[in-house]
Amino acid sequence: MKPILELKNVDAFYGKSHVLHGLTLQLQQGEIVSLLGRNGVGRSTTLKAIMGQVHTEGSIRFKDQELIGQKTFEIAQCGIGYVPENRDVFPTLTVEQNLLLGEKNAQPSRWCLADMYNMFPRLKERRATQAGFLSGGEQQMLTLCRTLMGDPDLIMIDEPTEGLAPKIVEQVAEYLKILRERQMTVLLVEQKLTISLAISQRVMVMGHGSIVFEGTPDELRNDAVVRREWLEV
Repeated sequence: MKPILELKNVDAFYGKSHVLHGLTLQLQQGEIVSLLGRNGVGRSTTLKAIMGQVHTEGSIRFKDQELIGQKTFEIAQCGIGYVPENRDVFPTLTVEQNLLLGEKNAQPSRWCLADMYNMFPRLKERRATQAGFLSGGEQQMLTLCRTLMGDPDLIMIDEPTEGLAPKIVEQVAEYLKILRERQMTVLLVEQKLTISLAISQRVMVMGHGSIVFEGTPDELRNDAVVRREWLEV
C-alpha cells in the first residue's frame, strides 16, 4: 500500500543553518506517528518543511503529489491540517467565528461544530468570546478544533501540551484518542512520552536532523539504549 505521506532525502535550511539531513520517513493512511527527540533536533522543522515554510530540498509527496515548490496555502488545500506550536488564532474574532473559518466551503465534512463542543465543552461556553481573551489552554483547544473543521486527510500537531495545566493536558490527550478512534492520519510532535506512546502506532526518534530509531511504542519502551542516548535528559 502506498504511503499517504513520504519524505525522501529531505534537507531543510534556515538561511545557512542546515537542520534536516537526508530525512526519510513514511506515514500510512489512518495511523498516528509520533516524532520524538530532544529540543533542536528538527522535529518542528520537519512539519514546517512539509508545509513549505522553510527552504527544503529532496522530495515530499502527499497522496502521490510533490509538495516541494508549492506555497503553504496550496499544500493546505491538498488536505493537510497543521497545528503550530504558537497557537495561531484570530484574536478579534469569536471562538465560533474562528471555528467556522476552518470549514471547507460547500463540501461535506467528517467534523462539525457539535463535535468540537462535545470534545471541549469549554469552547461552547466561550463561543461568543473573542479568541484574544482566551487562556493559553483555551487557545490551544481552539486551534486544534479549527484545524479539524477543515476536514484534513492528514493533521500535523506540534507540541499540543506545551505549557498547559495538567487538566488541559488530559483534555488534549482525550482529543488525540478521538482522532485515533476515527482513524485519522496524524503526525505528532509531543514532548510527553506517556501521551506519545499511548496514542501512536509507530514512533520515530530524531537526532541531528534525521531518524535514528523507528518502531512501535513497545519497542521503544524496551530499548533503553535509544532512550538514554536520544531522549533522556
